[in-house]
Parts: sequence; C-alpha cells; structure tokens
Amino acid sequence: MCDEVRGSVYNDGTLRTTDGDPMLLIGVNRSPYTRRVAIVLEVYGIPYEQRAFTGFDHRADVRAFNPLGRIPAMVLENGEALIDSGAIIDHLDEVYGRERALTPASGADRRAVLRIVAMAMGACDKFLQAAYERNHRPPEKIHQPWRDDCLAQATTALAALDVIARSQKNYLILGRLTQADVCAFVAERLARVGLGIDTDLQMPSLRALTRRLAVEPAFRATEPDR
Repeated sequence: MCDEVRGSVYNDGTLRTTDGDPMLLIGVNRSPYTRRVAIVLEVYGIPYEQRAFTGFDHRADVRAFNPLGRIPAMVLENGEALIDSGAIIDHLDEVYGRERALTPASGADRRAVLRIVAMAMGACDKFLQAAYERNHRPPEKIHQPWRDDCLAQATTALAALDVIARSQKNYLILGRLTQADVCAFVAERLARVGLGIDTDLQMPSLRALTRRLAVEPAFRATEPDR
C-alpha cells in the first residue's frame, strides 16, 4: 500500500499515472464498498496501491478522482478513473477474472449471484443511512422512524442471506467463492462492527460464513486497522 498519489492531476480532474505504476484504489477499507473492491483485487492477484481517503475527511481529494466525492474510485494504469464499486468490479471481472470471475458472465448463475449482491449491498446502503441519521444530524433533528425503517430493511435482507447460508457448506452459492460471498461478508461486518448488531445471535449461519471467509488471504489482507 502507498500513501502518496502517483502521477499528476490535470485540470480536467483526471490523473495521469507514471508508466508501469500499478492501479490506484481510492478509499478506506472501513467502507464496505471500498473493501469489496480491495478483496477482488487480492483474489485476482492484481498489483495495486491504495490511498486512504474518506468521503468526509478528504472530500476535495476524492473529487479529484470522482466528482461525486464518494469512495471508492480506481485509477487504471492508463490514468482512466472508474467510479462506483460495482462498475470497478465489473471491469476487474472482465479484464482479470475471465473464466474465474467472481461474478459469472451470463445465465442463471449470474442472475443468482447478482440477486445476493443486490441484497447485501442494499443492506449496506440502508445501514449507512441509519448510521448517518444518527451521526450527522443534530439530536433534535434525528427522525427515528426513518432510522428504524432503514435498520429493519437491512436486517431483513441479512436474515434472508442467513437462510441461504444455513443450507450451504462453505460458500453461499455455486460451491465456490463468488461476489455473493464478498458482499455478504462486508455487509455482515458493517452490521456487526459499524452498527453493533449481534449477528452471532440474529444471523448465526451468516456469521459462521464470514468467520470462515475472514481467514482467507484476500479477506485477511484487506482487514481495516480499525
């Protein structure tokens, strides 16, 4: 990992990297969206550097790569910047995954994986909305019914993933690691670490899955410092 941005930022906001530099991941792995990208990079064995920007503390820096000021972004070797974790992973699957892509290229298997991805990342969206409602509004302006509804939607999605995990042995689907497992992993961690939800009690099969995944090299290598 590297703490320095390589190359030069041009007036149009793009970054030109030095020839031979690895790809650059923008974002911190506390973000489930950034970490899912980092896990895929590790699984595929792709050399990369990472700049630990957050959307709140480094908004101007992040906007040099993504006008929305959101993480993650990824700068490719040719200086092209990709934004949104789904778009980044789609590129990595196409260029580096090929026949071993974590998201199948077509057919029923692809639809099944993407269904689980949608549930897991949708849960992340709702968990973060609930967290933002609590952490970024004055106490007198917090709308608790909205926060409760976000938490209910997210926990219901994780409960559905728990049912799937209950019927499987090592992975959620297809008998191998897929993007479904990666997304379920980051969603469960966000619930447990970020929101304080007792997933051991509420989603025990999902929690057992994430414990198994946590010892795999790609997951260990991307564990946030805090």
